[in-house]
Amino acid sequence: MAKLQALIFDVDGTLAETERDGHRLAFNQAFNQAQLTWDWSVSIYGQLLTVAGGKERIRFYLEQYNPQFEKPTNLAQFITQLHQSKTEFYQELLSQGEIPLRPGVKRLIEEARSQGIRIAIATTSALPNVLALLERTLDPTWFEVIAAGDIVPAKKPAPDIYNYVLDKLGLTPSECLVFEDSFHGLQAATKAGLKTIVTVNDYTKNQDFSEAILVLDHLGESDLPSTVIRGDLRNHPYVDLALLEKLV
Repeated sequence: MAKLQALIFDVDGTLAETERDGHRLAFNQAFNQAQLTWDWSVSIYGQLLTVAGGKERIRFYLEQYNPQFEKPTNLAQFITQLHQSKTEFYQELLSQGEIPLRPGVKRLIEEARSQGIRIAIATTSALPNVLALLERTLDPTWFEVIAAGDIVPAKKPAPDIYNYVLDKLGLTPSECLVFEDSFHGLQAATKAGLKTIVTVNDYTKNQDFSEAILVLDHLGESDLPSTVIRGDLRNHPYVDLALLEKLV
């Protein structure tokens, strides 16, 4: 039987509720700064989340929601500049402490580290955004591998980012567990052969997580038990290392 060696975490929506009150607001601030009249509402942003990656999201928005927009000659550069501006606004939000970790995240990571379990990140979010969140809420040095942004050619739901992390860790899928919050993230991990625990949020709670080994509202705390949506906590009130070793 495989022994648990590493935990691999997605970032946006998994470590923290970054999407609705973080990235979305930063996108709108960047649009305003560029004197664009675009406004991504909560509902529109929920639909845009079906596309992985911020630059890809802007391009999809132009194609599907705003085709009448007169595109600049160098569209790729325009999108890159917009995204860079958005990143700066997002990091400002983080620096103000506006985006806390989700319940149980820090507790579980600290417990895993104390027991010699390796920790890694696999996300489509840009590396500066990931580091800004970790520096504010945890410690980037706790993570042996931080795979982010455009480090691989194909983003989730392709398995590339997880295959990259596995290669860097030198581990097999059976020795790791993944934490995700979305269908695309679950697909990516599953295609890489990884078992996945999903903690849903308002944007993802109705997605198909039938391939996950456990689906919860959050990882839980001693005074805030997890609620099971699918699977079995095996009499544990929240996700801890003892449970994870059973799930492997």
